[in-house]
Amino acid sequence: MQPTTVSNEAEMIDAGRAIALGMQASDVIALVGDLGSGKTHFTKGIADGLGCETDITSPTFSLVHEYRGQQLQIFHFDFYRIESAGELIALGWDDYLDAGGICVIEWADRFPELLPASTRWLHLGIQEDQSRLISPMKKP
Repeated sequence: MQPTTVSNEAEMIDAGRAIALGMQASDVIALVGDLGSGKTHFTKGIADGLGCETDITSPTFSLVHEYRGQQLQIFHFDFYRIESAGELIALGWDDYLDAGGICVIEWADRFPELLPASTRWLHLGIQEDQSRLISPMKKP
């Protein structure tokens, strides 16, 4: 993915849909960005692009939401409130990675050591004009 500027929520969802086109079983997408940068809307686009008809919401308090796409499950994580790598592992992290679905992780930079080497890292940044910049990044 090339760096992409989006101006509103609909464009953020479209950007997520675009990335979903090339996704396959066991892909992991790591999203990094400040509060309000569009991570959940980007995930809505991924889920929509994978044929999920369920309303996508932030898993901030539940830590993970599971959704069914047309062919793949989607595991939507939020690492923001997870305190330790041990807590994430106790949540069943390894089982999710082995389930053959798609993992999309908000605040992925909190536990980069637990993500597979093949993870696609994206930074979502808020620009001065309030647009968002989606950029590929290296693992922190």
